[in-house]
Amino acid sequence: MSSDLSSLLASSNALTSHLKRQDLPNVSLSLDQIEAQSRRLLPRQAGAQADTGRANYLLAQAHIDVPSLVNSIAHINPSATFLPLQPLQDTDISGYLRHAHEQNVISTIEEARKATQEEFYSVLEDRSRREWEARKKRVFEELGGLSGGDNGALALRSGASQSRSALTFSAAPSPSIQVQGKMMAYDRVVVELNAARLRGASFPIVHGFIQAALSLNPDRTHQVVQIFHILTKITGEPPGIPPLAHAGAHILNTSPLERRHARAHLGDPTSREAVELRKQIAAGAREALEEQYLDVLERTVQARPLEARLGGDPSIANRVRAFLLVRYYRGGAWQDRIELVAAQPLWAKLFYLVRTGHTREALDEALAHRQAIEHREDSFVAHFRLWLESPDHRLPKPHRDHVQAVYNAHMLHSTSVDPFKLALYKLMGKLDPSKRNVPLVTATTEDWLWFQLAMVDEDENGGLRGLAEVLLNYGERHFESGGAKGARTGLWAAVLLTCGEFERAVAALGDHSETEIEAVHLAIALAYYGLLRAPSRVESSDITPLSLSPSSPPALSLSTLTWRYVRQFVRLDSKEALQYVYVVTLGADQPGGIGKEQLELAWDLVRRVIVLANTGPAWDELVGGFRADGMRFTGVIEQAAPLLKLDDVRNLNAKIFVPAARQAEESDRVLQAIKLYNLAGEYTTVINSLATALGTTLAAPGGGGERARSLEAAAVDIIRHYERVGRAPGRARDAVVKLLRVREALDAKADGRVDKALEIVESTDLVPLDGDVAKINRRAEEFKDLHDSLQRNLHTYLPLTMDAIAGVYQKLKASNTPDASRQMTLAALRKKSRSLMVFAGMLRYRLSPDVYSYLARLDVEVAL
Repeated sequence: MSSDLSSLLASSNALTSHLKRQDLPNVSLSLDQIEAQSRRLLPRQAGAQADTGRANYLLAQAHIDVPSLVNSIAHINPSATFLPLQPLQDTDISGYLRHAHEQNVISTIEEARKATQEEFYSVLEDRSRREWEARKKRVFEELGGLSGGDNGALALRSGASQSRSALTFSAAPSPSIQVQGKMMAYDRVVVELNAARLRGASFPIVHGFIQAALSLNPDRTHQVVQIFHILTKITGEPPGIPPLAHAGAHILNTSPLERRHARAHLGDPTSREAVELRKQIAAGAREALEEQYLDVLERTVQARPLEARLGGDPSIANRVRAFLLVRYYRGGAWQDRIELVAAQPLWAKLFYLVRTGHTREALDEALAHRQAIEHREDSFVAHFRLWLESPDHRLPKPHRDHVQAVYNAHMLHSTSVDPFKLALYKLMGKLDPSKRNVPLVTATTEDWLWFQLAMVDEDENGGLRGLAEVLLNYGERHFESGGAKGARTGLWAAVLLTCGEFERAVAALGDHSETEIEAVHLAIALAYYGLLRAPSRVESSDITPLSLSPSSPPALSLSTLTWRYVRQFVRLDSKEALQYVYVVTLGADQPGGIGKEQLELAWDLVRRVIVLANTGPAWDELVGGFRADGMRFTGVIEQAAPLLKLDDVRNLNAKIFVPAARQAEESDRVLQAIKLYNLAGEYTTVINSLATALGTTLAAPGGGGERARSLEAAAVDIIRHYERVGRAPGRARDAVVKLLRVREALDAKADGRVDKALEIVESTDLVPLDGDVAKINRRAEEFKDLHDSLQRNLHTYLPLTMDAIAGVYQKLKASNTPDASRQMTLAALRKKSRSLMVFAGMLRYRLSPDVYSYLARLDVEVAL
């Protein structure tokens, strides 16, 4: 050892040999000298003992006996860590085995703990990443940073321009042309749904979505089509509803589809209705998977006809035989463990008949080979028949006990038993549900899922809810991690759908950008049948539509999901956006005050659509309006008021139009706000808003532009109509009339017609020009009683009046009018100018010094 250390020291010296300098002394110590120097330095650390005593004192205050701990540590013998507590004799075999067993258990627990810890941190990291992505996506949406906007997409919905307004809620950029096409395919179904709701008729919405999906992708095996297909079986939706006028249609429509399952899904989960619903969900999902596998069987046989050797028999039993040949027959022999009965793989044949939903044919096949079957498995056919013919595929307890005994006797631990026979016994007796895999039987996710659904028993092991817990523990990565990127997208949503986790299924589908549109429409279909639970306001979040609470079942905010969807085209096609908003009211029957909140959320979304929609004839068609003859016409919102649960026009005005008008006014969309107030019958508010808006635009640079002109034209029509019918008389209406006259005067002055401008201003009687000092004083005192819009525009119409006086004065002075008449008119103009200056002097502190100086300068020019 010493030689090794010496060589190590020599090597270390060699490493630093190139760093030595001639002007510095060389220090070279051996290992013994280094150790001696270290021992001499140790006693010189005087603070070490004192620090130890101080640490002991501090720890003693926390009731920690340091000396005893030090003594215990000093006597620990780590060499005996893994030895048994009691010494074992060499001949004590049982003790040795017991100790080895305990060590194995301990190591297994430790390994499980480490694996659980690693999985926990992995899941935590994955969830954190997902939440961060959701938050980031939400922020980008709010800031308008979504990509995918395509200029060509605008032509698909509308050619109107997208004007941005200062809204607290903004519209997202337009989607691409491809996405637009997909959205429009589903739009038509939603429109038909709302039309049926207005008629009070049922509508096969899921089948409508299936046809829309097939129009985009004719492949019936596509995952989205399969998801909707599963939902048709769960809800029991018929492929079509005869019209009400059809003979006998009233019989078919006695049980409406809308909100059919709401009471069971939203109520007590332990109630009889909820249990029956879960049974229906399991049976429907199982039936969908059976039809799906039958399609797989048919395509497999058709793809390999030589191996299938189908022949001319079209029966399902023959097709299953052909499928088994393709799948399990190779090189003149059947696959290992497949047992032949009556010279055929009968167990596999019976299983696949059951797997494809042909239980009657399976029973016929078993009865046809009863003697051969019972030669190997006594009483199997009797139990098989009883199981297939029972309403809920459940054997009575004595028969289950017998099946259990046979299973335990020669199948449970056998490595050579036919897996399909094993699967049939497990299904008949619902045996050993914790062992969820059967070789060859549960080869794919769909096979495995069908097997779990067939094993579900609502009276045992938690039923469908217990299966849902198992699937949630597996998680999305277990189902969608295989294959190429995106190849399994939507499978996790289908899995969740089959076990009744509808809200999670929608959220899972919406997590992928390629299926976000389908997620919205799946949520609509679920809401239509009452299978979507909405959260309360306190539980909902703007980050994610899905709300998960430890004290309540999962819930999904349809309003949040809908707004994220429609905001992409709300400006371009507001009528289509409203069709989606109408479906939010489907949750109005949810108990606990949540239904009322859903109505309020729907009303809020309608108001958002009104405010964000583009102006023009389409906007008038949206909210309604008045024709040239003064007759009112209804808009699409009023026509669909029953969908919003608004019974009369008064409620529609109070809940929709008046709040929307306030929002439009706050967003500086004054013309829309005025129209909405007018439609709601708030005539006084209309006049006040008009006066305020006209007063704001009157002195705006450039006259306010085209927007001001539109506002003034609307004001003229409204004032003319109100004066004719005697509405909203008073100070505000007079102010609107005077402001409009001031605008005419400004336009006349801009056109060079100063005499006409002076005539118009005098007709408003805003400025006393007759030289009567008493009248001028009275008008100055009455100024504070004028409408605020007139007071704020004093700096506009006083200079306008003086400009008109000065312009007429200069024009007349340069004219060829006879001198006597001209001097008389000039004197009258000087009188008007002096009257204006007296009036301005009385209101001097309401004018800026620049304006007053300007008036004084023009007055001097007129006086000369």
